[in-house]
Formats: sequence, structure tokens, C-alpha cells
Amino acid sequence: MAKNKLITPFVKWVGGKRQLIDQIKPVLPKDIAKLKYFEPFIGGGAVFFHLQNKHSIINDFNADLVNAYNVVKNNLDDLIESLKKHENTSTYFYKIRELDRDKSFADLSAVEKASRLIYLNKTCFNGLYRVNNSGEFNSPFGNYKNPNIVNEPVLKAVSKFLAEQDITILNGDYAEAVKSADEKSFVYFDPPYHPVSESSNFTGYVQGGWQEADQIRLKEVCDDLTKRNVKFLLSNSSTQFIKDLYKDYTIDIIQANRAINSVADKRGAVDEVLIRNYE
Repeated sequence: MAKNKLITPFVKWVGGKRQLIDQIKPVLPKDIAKLKYFEPFIGGGAVFFHLQNKHSIINDFNADLVNAYNVVKNNLDDLIESLKKHENTSTYFYKIRELDRDKSFADLSAVEKASRLIYLNKTCFNGLYRVNNSGEFNSPFGNYKNPNIVNEPVLKAVSKFLAEQDITILNGDYAEAVKSADEKSFVYFDPPYHPVSESSNFTGYVQGGWQEADQIRLKEVCDDLTKRNVKFLLSNSSTQFIKDLYKDYTIDIIQANRAINSVADKRGAVDEVLIRNYE
């Protein structure tokens, strides 16, 4: 079946893989189209939307993001109507951003919450979804002239794909999301990256962040999948800690362009790793 080129991420997410697809494709299983696809850290879903596997389970710990996926799937018309009401002004942006500081935020409808997330994602600085330790969105206004707040062609294509194929959308722990995987499955992990330095640590798209213990737990989940003959591919930063942790697996080093660094001249191409348990 020909792939629909309009089925692409509808939000920009930290560490998104859209620019790395051509480097990821060569290491994917040759029979991936026949396998059930799992992506437990879905984020913007660049790999998921590129592959367009008919049978997939996607998951994320970020409840607002998962709500947006469900609304795009089930309430597209209402979402588009809501998105069209937003204004690209600083005053309006901060008014919408501040909504999660109030208890009434819980009373917003699923459509209103999804509309807010997409609006803030399209209009905030660098499209950077970031929350503070209280779980409040804190990226500043981007001041863009014509942000594409309502990308109807993409939203409609994604909605149709999510609704018509066998796609399960989960909001929970990644280990739970892969429990049903078997030898006819493929799992792609794109977790919060291990920091290459203390100043480069960025896990602000979910409250709490990730530590070394979290990376070790993920590796144990990968070990369990291997014992169950489940193929997995994992992306992470090319740190010695990660390379030592996965020394028993196949590790490929690729280069990625990353724009997240407080020091402008430290942005640019950085090494990342693709780790897998298959040939």
C-alpha cells in the first residue's frame, strides 16, 4: 500500500526524528511491514507516521499529548473549529499558557486541551514543548509572523489513519505498553536521552525528568524483550554510559542536528546511537 505523505507529525516534539528518518530506515527490520509496531515514547511520532504500520500500539507518559492524539483521531471537526479561534499575539498566548496554573484547567474539555497544546506548540519559541517541575507549560511566545496553527490537510490525514487502522493509543508506563509484544512485533524506543553534559540535560516535556536509574530500567526492559525474541531499536545519546550499558547489543552511531542548547554555538551536529538486538 502506498504511503500517504500527509501522514506526518502534527506537533513538534523535543528530539523528534523527522530529520533522522533516512538514517533510521537502513537499520529497521526488513520485514517490518509484517510486524506489529510498538512505540512506547511516541512524542511527535515521526517514525510511526513514516512507517504507517496498520497494526500499532503507541504510548506516552504525557497525558496532554496522548489526549491530543485521541482528539485528532475521534473529534477532528471540533478540534479544527477550536484551533481556528486562536490568536497569534503575545497577550493571547500567555493567557492560554497560564490556563494550567488554575484548578479550572481540569474542567477543560478534551478538545479544548488538545487545541491548547497544538496552539502553544505552533506559536511558542522554537516549537519547544516544555513544562516546569509543577507540570506547567513554560515555553515563551515565539513571535512568528504566520505560524501554521491549523494544518488541516495533515490533521485530516492523520485522523483518518488513526481511525481506520488498528492503532491503540495508551497513556502510561512504557514497560506496560510493550507487555503484549511477541516475536511478531517490533518495538522502537525513543526515550528521554541521557545528557551528554550536565548543562545539556533536557527532559522538560514530562514532569520529573529522567535519571541514570531510569536508563538502567529501560535497558532491563530491552533485555526482557530480547529473551522473548522481540526485535527492538532504541535511540539515545552517544555517551559512554549508554554505550557501556548496551555493550552486548549492536550499536550504530549516527549524526543528528539538535537545536536545544542554551549556548547557540554549541548547537548543531551531535552523535547519537541506534541500538538493536537483531541483524
